[in-house]
Amino acid sequence: YQAVFQLLDYQYTNSLKKNKMNYASIELEKAKTHVTVEIIEYVPDAMVSKTILKKLTGSITAMAFENGEGMLEKTSPFDTYAQIIEGQAELVIDGIPFLLHCGQSIIIPAHKPNLIRANGRFKMLQTVIKSGYEDVS
Repeated sequence: YQAVFQLLDYQYTNSLKKNKMNYASIELEKAKTHVTVEIIEYVPDAMVSKTILKKLTGSITAMAFENGEGMLEKTSPFDTYAQIIEGQAELVIDGIPFLLHCGQSIIIPAHKPNLIRANGRFKMLQTVIKSGYEDVS
């Protein structure tokens, strides 16, 4: 089974690389320390993503963007917390640009169009919470 898994993982990764994106769907090891900026590495001419934690109620993802890469405009039904952990990035939310530097973060509101531009290499953490939208007093 391990050989089949490795072959499928290789094929999956290569097909994503052709599309200039690489997603790792395996969570990080629990009860182990991690150096946040080392969770993910840059890949030339690509944006790569690694799942840190994924549950039905949300996810935490590390992302690395090469210079000139980014994410096309999208809209999410959930609030998203974006934190720059290396470099700087431009996030555009509902047409308003924000330049975030290492250590800065922003909450991208649900239902607002947004995009990410890399004017240089950068890494970020993205946290999406899919529950708790009911009235909390």
